[in-house]
Amino acid sequence: MGEIAHMSRLFACLATGLGVAAFFAGRAACMPLAADFMFAIGIIVANVPEGLLPTMTLALAMATQRMARRRALVRHLPAVEALGATTVIVTDKTGTLTENRMAVAEVFVAGHRLPAEGVDLPAPLLDAAAHCHELHGQEAAADRLGDPMEVALAEFAAWHGIKARFPRLGLVPFDSERKRPSTLHATPEGAVLYCKGAPETVLPLCSRSWAGDRPRPLRAEERATLAATAAAIAGRGLRVLAFAWRPPAPTVDAEPDAAEAEADLVFLGFVALRDPPRPEVPAAIETCRRAGVRLIMVTGDHPRTALALAREIGLADEAPVRIITGPELERMTAAELQLALDAPQTLFARLGPDQKTRVVEALRRRGEVVAVTGDGVNDAPALRAADIGIAMGRSGTDVAREAADLILLDDNFATIVAAIEEGRAVYDNLRKFLTYILTSNIPEIVPYVAFALFAIPLPLTVMQILAVDLGTDLLPALALGAERPDAAVMRRPPLPRHARLMDLPLAARAYLWLGLLEAAAAMTAYFLVLTQHGWHYGDMPPATDPTYRLATTACLASIVVMQVVNVFLCRSPHRFLFDTTLGSNRLLPPALVVEIGLLLAIVYTAPGQAIFGTAALPLEFWPVAATMALAMAVLEEGRKARVRRRAIPKVTGAG
Repeated sequence: MGEIAHMSRLFACLATGLGVAAFFAGRAACMPLAADFMFAIGIIVANVPEGLLPTMTLALAMATQRMARRRALVRHLPAVEALGATTVIVTDKTGTLTENRMAVAEVFVAGHRLPAEGVDLPAPLLDAAAHCHELHGQEAAADRLGDPMEVALAEFAAWHGIKARFPRLGLVPFDSERKRPSTLHATPEGAVLYCKGAPETVLPLCSRSWAGDRPRPLRAEERATLAATAAAIAGRGLRVLAFAWRPPAPTVDAEPDAAEAEADLVFLGFVALRDPPRPEVPAAIETCRRAGVRLIMVTGDHPRTALALAREIGLADEAPVRIITGPELERMTAAELQLALDAPQTLFARLGPDQKTRVVEALRRRGEVVAVTGDGVNDAPALRAADIGIAMGRSGTDVAREAADLILLDDNFATIVAAIEEGRAVYDNLRKFLTYILTSNIPEIVPYVAFALFAIPLPLTVMQILAVDLGTDLLPALALGAERPDAAVMRRPPLPRHARLMDLPLAARAYLWLGLLEAAAAMTAYFLVLTQHGWHYGDMPPATDPTYRLATTACLASIVVMQVVNVFLCRSPHRFLFDTTLGSNRLLPPALVVEIGLLLAIVYTAPGQAIFGTAALPLEFWPVAATMALAMAVLEEGRKARVRRRAIPKVTGAG
């Protein structure tokens, strides 16, 4: 957790440095050693927000639970931090943008475009669809396990009455370079090889084409016409597969060599499959656009198929789209790729896994915070190279899930957008409770500074500081970490890559504004009790003196009461106090009940008084503390109102 580690080091160095400086300042001022030591320890304790680490960790853990309810499983907590800063999503097409529910839409054989059903199709084509696959499991096509595309092809063949019936003798498996598998089967007439894959990889292997009842030579101009036909089909958003076979041969090779087995094939036809886009994807893409998150599709499909889908779901408009294919990317230099990524609309097609990794690395070199999706074993390098690796929970492999930071339980692109929204909300909530926790540091530090500079009795003990940091502040801070996402969280740009949780505006608000208001109230309550009981400047009562214990209790109670109001002020840095209802955060009411209960236990119970050196406050003290808390609320709401007025753009007249 980068930010937690950063802030831990920051506060440790700050507290230690101030504590050492305070000790030597006390030595120079000739303070008694015991008083000087207490001064230094108090400064260190007051500067360390002891509840910060457990609160931040719990807040991140709660965020992962909320994401899990939205079907996103977080494997590494730091991913929650990175989600809020995501600027680019590199997404697969099939199963992420689409439903991964493929069905054969049409067939192109012997120069004719035919529907998938209701016509007689060549037996070799149906046999190829039924046999050329790597499915496993049940006999029924719909129950087979494996690639949804191959399941659809098996169902297509089964509808036409053809099932896998020839024993397999060998397999030349699919890979990202070949873009096709081939299977060898034993038939009564001899060994038959079936091949299917991307048209540009299958057509060059074919020397003949099926003419309806027999093969005939495939001329060069026919091959060019077939390639154009495949491109036209892909341009309608369909996934195109070319099918070929090698007719029965007497020789059988159980381990076929790809170069030999896939030579002199007979082209059978094209099968076009449709995978409908997920209905919720267009709205999710529009949300990303408003949020300033760029989307880049990376797919192994035909460029025209990818472009047609991109326009259908709103990922691309009618303006020119820069389409980069795998072979083109191979020829690009790093500088050329950077220039290509400058195009407002870019997508990648026919890419292999190693090329996908190269795209991710190029985006990161541009300073982007990259989230990338993947489901296969070969996607693991890209998932690791990204700032946030996102694996598919349903269709993804174990290797991909192990390499990922986030797992989509429903394989849905819209879930990524929901996770980014939660990531941004987490960042906002961390800033809210960080402001809340740091505010109480100032009223804890000021008593020790006053003790050292003005030689007054110590207004707050170390145990009382710990009572605030590890007691009363803890649950309200945690409740702030559970605030719902702001309605506008996805209508603003992503966070800068190196944005810090604790920046100058947050520190100024917590330390120099809210903290000083609380310190003024706490010191006022302290001196009010002392003077009411006859204290005079220069008196140094012992720690057991009832008046002194009552005064320190008033100081402690004032801080806690101010923090009760402050938790509402910290729910937004600029919105009006009552714009957010108490019921919108179900953890806040019980947290406040516990906070007030702890304070009353510390003040009014014998164990609390013994442990924390407190005394029972009179009832008339509480209206005074409440009035000071109300004054802080009014002042802070005035500051917010000024911020809102500055944020409203000035409208000038035309005349």
